[in-house]
Amino acid sequence: MKKICLISLILLVALLSCAPVFKKEIMDTALIDVPLSSIRQNPDAYRGRVFILGGLIVSTKITENGSLIEAVYVSVDSLGYLKDAKYANGRFLAIFPSGLLDPLIYRQGREITVAGKFVEIQTGKIGEMQYAYPFFEIKDIHLWEEKKEYYIAPPYYYPYPYWRYDPWWRHYPYSPFWW
Repeated sequence: MKKICLISLILLVALLSCAPVFKKEIMDTALIDVPLSSIRQNPDAYRGRVFILGGLIVSTKITENGSLIEAVYVSVDSLGYLKDAKYANGRFLAIFPSGLLDPLIYRQGREITVAGKFVEIQTGKIGEMQYAYPFFEIKDIHLWEEKKEYYIAPPYYYPYPYWRYDPWWRHYPYSPFWW
């Protein structure tokens, strides 16, 4: 009985660790890891299609049409998990029309994975430069947990030779220091 419980527990952990970010229906129908440059080059071929996009939030604004997120594109794997963010390429806009995404929670630097339907290419500015943003309507969104940096204190330092400071050590006959 104990073996069966142990085996079932191991199988449960293994299955849950490989779960996709979104529901199976969305993952099966969506396009994954399509470069934004190909969407910009041929927007008519992708219009109305659902994409799985990863990103680092640049800004979140509340508009009359919903919550608008500008994000730096980060590619995702087949389950929707973010790949390495240092290979980010391009930006996209995504609107969440069915609710409020609080800008305090969805703030700059947070990581997201978005399932969104491609609507059009919108022009905007990054600083003073004109930029063509692929624009998506969010069907589902996953906000990743913040990465926290921890300081690990080094072990307590004992000055060398530490036995000089031990009052009992100097009486030991094999001490390297006789005083």
